[in-house]
Amino acid sequence: MESAAPAAKPKGRLCVICNERRAALKRPKNLQPICRECFYAAFEDEIHRVIVDNNIFKPGERIAIGASGGKGITGYRDDSLETVKRNEIQYGLALKVVSYKDLYGWTMDEIVKLIGLKNNCTFCGVFRRQALDRGAALLKVDKLVTGHNADDIAETVLLNILRGDIARLSRCTSIITGEDGPIPRCKPFKYTYEKEIVMYAYFKKLDYFSTECIYSPNAYRGFAREFIKDLERIRPRGILDIIKSGEDFRISTSTKMPELGTCERCGYISSQKWCKACVLLDGLNRGLPKLGIGRRRELNNSKNANQENGTKNLQSKQCGSLDF
Repeated sequence: MESAAPAAKPKGRLCVICNERRAALKRPKNLQPICRECFYAAFEDEIHRVIVDNNIFKPGERIAIGASGGKGITGYRDDSLETVKRNEIQYGLALKVVSYKDLYGWTMDEIVKLIGLKNNCTFCGVFRRQALDRGAALLKVDKLVTGHNADDIAETVLLNILRGDIARLSRCTSIITGEDGPIPRCKPFKYTYEKEIVMYAYFKKLDYFSTECIYSPNAYRGFAREFIKDLERIRPRGILDIIKSGEDFRISTSTKMPELGTCERCGYISSQKWCKACVLLDGLNRGLPKLGIGRRRELNNSKNANQENGTKNLQSKQCGSLDF
C-alpha cells in the first residue's frame, strides 16, 4: 500500500505562533508575522489579562462604555454618531447621547468660530471629560470604560513631560482613574496599539468610525503623536517603553498635589473654586474665550473683579448641578 502524500504547506511565510497557517499581518507591537486566527486570539487574550490582572471589573457592576460622537462638529459628528447608533442595534446596548450644546449651550463649531484653531482642543478636552461623567451619571453606572489605547497614553506621558506637569504623570498612566470622584474610569486598552485595534476591527468587519478631528491638525498633541509614530517606525516597542517610563516616575514628596473638592457653580469635582469647564464657559459667555486658558493668577484676578462687581458668571444655559 502506498503511503499518503503529506499535505501541502501554505505558500508564503508561516505564522510564528501556530506554524501552520500563512501569516496575514505583522503585529505592530513586535513585528511578528501572524495569521488572522492567532492574531484574534492574542489580541483578545492580552486585553483579557489586563482586565483580570488589574481587577478592573467586579461581579455585579454596571458598566458604561464611552463612545465618541464627534464632539458637536458638523459633518464629523454626524458620521460618527450614526455609527454609534448602528452599534446600539448591533450589540443590543442602551445608548445615551449627550451633546455639548445641551450641556453647555455651545457646539464646537461655535467655539472654534470664536476662539480660532489654536486653543480649541483645550475646550473640547475639558468639556468631553465632563460630558462623559455626566452621561455616566445619568445611566447610574458604577464604572466608565473609555477606548484610550497605548498610543494615547504614550502621547499624554510625553506631553506632561514637555509641559513640566509632573503632578499629572502619576495619574496619566493609571489604568483606573477618578476613584476619588463620582465614577471611576477604566482603560482596558492601555497596552493595546491603535494600529492593532484598527486591524482587529477591519479583519472582523466590525462597523466602526475612525478619522482625525477636523479641528486638531495644529494641536500640540498632534506633534507628540507624530513624534511617537516616527519612534515606533524605528523601535516598535517604543510606545510601551514610554508608558513604562511614565509608570516608573516617582513624584518628590515636596511636590504639592492638588486637593480635590467640588465646583461652587456646578458641583463637579474640582481642585479650585470653579471647575475648568465653568471657567471656560464664563469666558465664552462673556465674549472673553481666552480667559479660561490664561495663567492662574490672571484667572484669580478676573474672578475677584467679577465678585466685586457683582457679575453673574454663569448663565442659565450652562451646566446644572449633579447628584454625586
